[in-house]
Amino acid sequence: MDFEILQVIGLALMPAAGNFGGGLLAEWLRPSQQTLNRALHAAAGIILAVISVEVMPQALQGAAAWILAVTFMLGGGAYVLVDSGIQRWQKSQSEGAGKGAWMVYVAVATDLIGDGLLIGTGSAVSSQMALVLAIGQVLADVPEGFAVLANFRDKGMRRTRRILISASFAVPVIASALMAFFALRGQGETVKMATLVFVAGLYTLAAVEDMLREAHESAEDSRWSAVSFLFGFALFLLISGGLG
Repeated sequence: MDFEILQVIGLALMPAAGNFGGGLLAEWLRPSQQTLNRALHAAAGIILAVISVEVMPQALQGAAAWILAVTFMLGGGAYVLVDSGIQRWQKSQSEGAGKGAWMVYVAVATDLIGDGLLIGTGSAVSSQMALVLAIGQVLADVPEGFAVLANFRDKGMRRTRRILISASFAVPVIASALMAFFALRGQGETVKMATLVFVAGLYTLAAVEDMLREAHESAEDSRWSAVSFLFGFALFLLISGGLG
């Protein structure tokens, strides 16, 4: 198998492993709702840092600003459409013990598809960029893994089943990463950068609308919530600077 393909798969496994590892920590440590609130704020800070520190400066060197502005808006619009579709699907499902758990599964799988698209697109640009993006996603996915397995547990799902389901999240992230990599390999710089910013637009709304909303639902914000957000941003900034 082509080394580049193996590299994409390896990088795509990183956010899946972060999500799974966060879930295992939730199983063993049983974090408080306040801890989850702070972790999700940190994750949102990391995602916004990935976009503002790594994606946008690189993209502005490879494509016109107006193209990036349009694709950023299109990415945000895609998030709104996907989110609306998930909500309609959720409302159409019959009530039952498994409904809530599967709603969580679909939402998280959709988020990990975004991870894969970001890593696959970054891989088509450069292996260095893909590595930095993958590290950022690992850091952001750990608290999400906390929330997911805690949610499965609250829905009454058995431990063995919820761990297996959590492990299955590797499938959508690898599939989307490979799809983006093959679609963009050999394309021009403008196409690659526009696609990268499209995914960034999707991710910006995911951080603001999903992660922070989930953080606010888990516990009331405090000064430490704000500090956690700033810490997440600063942490990725240090990692990006160190690897760069």
